[in-house]
Amino acid sequence: MDAAAVKQHFLELQRTIVARLAGADGHAFRRDEWTRAQGGGGVSELLEDGAIFERAGVNFSHVFGGSLPPSASAGRPELAGCSFEAMGVSLVLHPRNPYVPTVHLNVRCFLAQKDRAAPVWWFGGGMDLTPYYPFAEDARHFHRACRDALAPFGADRYPACKKWCDEYFYLKHRAEPRGIGGIFFDDLNAPDFATCFALTRSVGAHFLPAYAPILERRKDLPYGARERAFQAYRRGRYVEFNLVYDRGTLFGLQSGGRAESILMSLPPRVEWRYDWKPEPGSPEEKLYTDFLVPKDWAD
Repeated sequence: MDAAAVKQHFLELQRTIVARLAGADGHAFRRDEWTRAQGGGGVSELLEDGAIFERAGVNFSHVFGGSLPPSASAGRPELAGCSFEAMGVSLVLHPRNPYVPTVHLNVRCFLAQKDRAAPVWWFGGGMDLTPYYPFAEDARHFHRACRDALAPFGADRYPACKKWCDEYFYLKHRAEPRGIGGIFFDDLNAPDFATCFALTRSVGAHFLPAYAPILERRKDLPYGARERAFQAYRRGRYVEFNLVYDRGTLFGLQSGGRAESILMSLPPRVEWRYDWKPEPGSPEEKLYTDFLVPKDWAD
């Protein structure tokens, strides 16, 4: 287990993505370096009120402590209370134009140790797309990039990680998915460290090819107050998921992380409406009937 190599890779991934996004938007990101009282720290890169992005946050964190938080040991109860080290990159992009989807990427590595036993390590992560006025072309492109990221690691990887993503990014209290999914994996430690690290690197490397072409195709489409209002309404679902279910958010808060960095994934403008329903046959209804349903987009 080479924790230094993992950390270096995550920092380079953050730099690469921030440079590409800043170039697309034409505005620089604000860079905040922070420390955590219990151990560790990170670097938060944030862009607000840009030409394209209403909010774009790209976080790197490397934290450690004496007791693994419950959200991180949920899948490994035998590690509850172990000392831990966690590092990763997490980003959420909230474009201003409602025709450009919100997108999320996370890649992370955990190490846990009990007493003097050998450390236990695992990787996790994934990326998913949350459109408001979706296009089938974009959904196919994003999922095919996700499939390409996992193709070198076996034909069964993409279907398994797509299914995991569909099940994970699901709002049980709404009985609906957050978006059109992508890929998700966690507790990955087989067959060996080198393979798991390579898979995680591949997921990170495929993020820009998955998202940048969609951004370029849709960023200049005209929109009005109606589209912005629907975007704000659907962003409410994003907030609900992140605050109720998201393991990364829960881990950050439970581990005493920096709240500003953890919660910068939330959109800056959101709206909730009581028992709202889209008009039959409207573009808003099409999101529900044609996209917020399980589909094999890559095929």
